[in-house]
Amino acid sequence: MATIRQNDLIQSVADALQFISYYHPVDYITSLARAYEREQSHAAKDAMAQILINSRMCAEGHRPICQDTGIVDVFLKVGMDARWDAEMTVEEMVNEGVRRAYLNPDNKLRASILADPAGARKNTKDNTPAVVNVSRVKGGNVDVIVAAKGGGSEAKSKFVMLNPSDSVVDCVLQTVPTMGAGWCPTGMLGIGIGGTAEKAMLMAKEALMAPIDIQELIARGAKNRIEELRIELYEKVNRLGIGAQGLGGLTTVLDVKILDYPTHAANLPVAMIPNCAATRHAHFTLDGNGPVALEPPPLNLWPKLTYDVSTARRVNLNTVTRAEAAAWKPGEVLLLSGKLLTGRDAAHKRMTEMLARGEKLPVDCTNRFIYYVGPVDPVREEVMGPAGPTTATRMDKFTRPMLEQTGLLGMIGKAERGPAAIDAIRDNKAVYLIAIGGAAYLVSKAIRAARVLAFEDLGMEAIYEFDVQDMPVTVAVDSHGVSVHRTGPEEWQKRIAGIPILQ
Repeated sequence: MATIRQNDLIQSVADALQFISYYHPVDYITSLARAYEREQSHAAKDAMAQILINSRMCAEGHRPICQDTGIVDVFLKVGMDARWDAEMTVEEMVNEGVRRAYLNPDNKLRASILADPAGARKNTKDNTPAVVNVSRVKGGNVDVIVAAKGGGSEAKSKFVMLNPSDSVVDCVLQTVPTMGAGWCPTGMLGIGIGGTAEKAMLMAKEALMAPIDIQELIARGAKNRIEELRIELYEKVNRLGIGAQGLGGLTTVLDVKILDYPTHAANLPVAMIPNCAATRHAHFTLDGNGPVALEPPPLNLWPKLTYDVSTARRVNLNTVTRAEAAAWKPGEVLLLSGKLLTGRDAAHKRMTEMLARGEKLPVDCTNRFIYYVGPVDPVREEVMGPAGPTTATRMDKFTRPMLEQTGLLGMIGKAERGPAAIDAIRDNKAVYLIAIGGAAYLVSKAIRAARVLAFEDLGMEAIYEFDVQDMPVTVAVDSHGVSVHRTGPEEWQKRIAGIPILQ
């Protein structure tokens, strides 16, 4: 019978959250490296290379893989015979661990959690509270899974209540394309089937905590219907041609994980939750012998890649013109140097409200680019912490007024733009570029200087001016309104027809 002391859980959670902020699970890295080697799409291969290089840099530098350091999910399986030596509740202990991890001065993580979500949406400043799931099991130990789930992938979660005679495969294949690229593929797809609505969603999330093993499953063959379903969906989802970052390619998912549960005769609940390129989770067991320290993975498991910029077009942001941008082609890689504005949801809302009132903006956007980012605070010698892109579609409703009333030339984010935003980009001869989601630390190394220009009260959502050098981006929507997130998957869905997937 184990006695679990209060600090054992607190410190183990804190250490695990720090650990997963900069170490990808090894199974993800080896699977992504394998997908990189066989990828034939230049744009997708470039995206995978950035993610793999970023991951190694983070493992070496102990800095976050992604600027979105996530909402914390914790799954605890508490043994019926375990005893607690604690004054706090389990949820309070977990939250204290989260607090310690996110405020760690050596690797401070971005606080993204907002209280009063339907009202004031005020940041809690320490990323608490976590979402804690507790179940009772046999035994005397406490098994813990700690995950940090990015908002971009969580936003693409789906639930549907099918009729009992409906096809789960058809449902998934119809739904995945509607998820766009905001979940930062290449990643995993977690699926929960059965139970009730809330049970299906919980299973879909928990399924993502299991190791990637689809290739082993394919090699040995399926032993039950769920394994058959995993293999079928793995092949068919990848044949959609969505590819890394939605740019079109051979690999959209590295694995499909499924959990199921008995359900009512009238129901067929199906939940789908994707995990992004910054997949972060760790598993440990408390057995009464103190806090658990996770073992760092050997860095020789990471591929040694160098980022090839020999074919990239260099762009001076301080002198770039609309005529110059008109020559950029969808899928083309650019290296940006010069001064770059930043701003995301809260800043855009405030700016468009000012424009509607006829007020002058605090920054001049004429012929400039704005980067949709909420960076991590810098530590030690850093100019800026990890600073990867946020999902651009959330800014779609602001795009036309910003382009028409400020003289903005272009925007940088991640994932596709919707039809209204693409129309506004085309009508104003502007452009939309993407930075690679899941390569936040790599992007931060391009930032040579940073200062707040406006809306300092918004914290990480303030308007900064970055001075960047050779920041890698890809042209996603050109000045004619051609979107690589449309043309890329369409092309690769056709090309992929004759390419084996199950290998």
